[in-house]
Amino acid sequence: MRFTVLDLEREAIDFSVDLPAGSVDFDEDTTQIGPMHSEGRAEALHEHRSATDIVIDIRLRARFQGEFEVPCARCVTPVRHPLEGDFDLIFRPAGVDAENAEGSISTQETEIGYYEGGSLQLEDVLREQVLLALPARTLCHPDCKGLCPVCGQNRNEVSCDCAERKMDPKWSQLAQLSKKDA
Repeated sequence: MRFTVLDLEREAIDFSVDLPAGSVDFDEDTTQIGPMHSEGRAEALHEHRSATDIVIDIRLRARFQGEFEVPCARCVTPVRHPLEGDFDLIFRPAGVDAENAEGSISTQETEIGYYEGGSLQLEDVLREQVLLALPARTLCHPDCKGLCPVCGQNRNEVSCDCAERKMDPKWSQLAQLSKKDA
């Protein structure tokens, strides 16, 4: 769904959409399971920087809800994450703040994004919000044994007889340090 500045200057747009799995391109490790629902409001805001300099921002207030799957960090088994979240974001035209690129930004300005070509794509905003809502590291369960570094089998499912990897002699001094700390 695309919000254009021209449409938003006429009137704010209330929306409620169900995006099917595959309609938003997440990273290669994140998969959407089933539809993702999003509803909210998009509106144009006029920022008067001077009598003649008016910047048209897009404010997007919305919520999303969906189920996603990411691999376990140790054994790569898919792990489901039901997510929902609210956001209230401001988007400015790209390049409008170029003269302030070297200055520091306030806490409020960290919530500002940028749009190009006079429009904002809802799917792009939702992609970012979902990726921010997912945990940085996912485990299938806290005591996941991971994959065997020798044969690659999932140690949660199979007990392999592979010998533990011998330590590279270059790291032996570090092993001694860890024994002293114990």
